Parts: sequence; structure tokens; C-alpha cells
Amino acid sequence: MSIRFTAKARRGMVALTCAAGLAVGVAGCGGSGGDDKKPDSSASASRTGGSDPSAQEGQSDEPLAELKGSDGLLLQVASAKRDAGGFVTVNGTLKNDGAQTAVIPSALSGNETEIIRNGRSLGGATLVDPQGKKRYYVLRDTEGRPLTTTGFSTLKSGATLAVFMQFPAPPTSVTEVDFQLPTFTSASIKISG
Repeated sequence: MSIRFTAKARRGMVALTCAAGLAVGVAGCGGSGGDDKKPDSSASASRTGGSDPSAQEGQSDEPLAELKGSDGLLLQVASAKRDAGGFVTVNGTLKNDGAQTAVIPSALSGNETEIIRNGRSLGGATLVDPQGKKRYYVLRDTEGRPLTTTGFSTLKSGATLAVFMQFPAPPTSVTEVDFQLPTFTSASIKISG
């Protein structure tokens, strides 16, 4: 008798749990078509709102620097931001301004064996503090992978690729550094944050 009672109790609990789950799910749906549109409009408002603050912070569409590379490659540095964790993250766009598909030079990965072993990257990038006479290399994770965009080998004509590189932060008194990437011209960039 106790086995039958336990089985009935389990079935009852399963049915109760399913009913409660369905009730919560239906309540979360809202029921009317008008409610379905509200999340879309607030999501697009969030997306729009996300771009407005950067304009308010003084950032513009104008890149910090443009570096020319071989075969029509162009790197536009959009930002160099100091993070609270003691890092500087450089964001930009790699573009192929040439008429043909460009093969990304392997030199962009740098010449450190540990970084090269992890495939194509922008691991050869450096920040140079000319006053403090210090060079900052792209950071690596515990497995030796560079903290930068990786895994690209070609870029079609007219195509762009969003890129990032993360470096140790220079002292807070340093607000301007030289950005260098093998096979590209170098440029002076300002660090924000």
C-alpha cells in the first residue's frame, strides 16, 4: 500500500509542478499582441541609448589614428581605453582598401613562439611610452593565447574586421603612447579613462 501511495504522490507532485510551470509561463507571456511589441521598442531604445553615451563622452566617429599597411590594409584605431583592472584595450577596424583580397601578413602575430603557436593574430602590436621609455606588449592568457583578435588569414577587397588588443596599462600619468603594429606605420594615440 505504501508503494502505491508513494507512486500516486510522485505523479501528483509532477502534475502540480507542471501546472505551476505552465501558469508561470503563461503569466510571463502577457497575452496581448501589444505587450510583445514593448520589449522590441525598449530593446531598440537600449541599442540606440548605447550609442548616445559615447557621443556624450566626447567620442566621435573620427578614429584616433589611421595606420597604413601593405597590400591596401588600413587599421583605424577607434579607442584606447584604460580599464579598472589595470589594462588598456585598443579597439579598431582593419580594412582592405586594396582592389584584391589581401592575405594578412603573418608578421602581425609578432615573433614570439608562444603567440605564433596560437595562429594568426595581432599579437605583434605594442604600445610605447616615449617619455618613460617603456614598451608594452599584448597580454596573454595562461595558455599563451594573445588577448587580441585572432583567427583571420585573408580580408576581401572593401571588407572590414573589428579588432581589439589588450595591453598592460602604463602609469595613469601617461595619457599618450605610440601604437605600433608590424608592417604598418606607427601613430600616436591618446588613452582615455
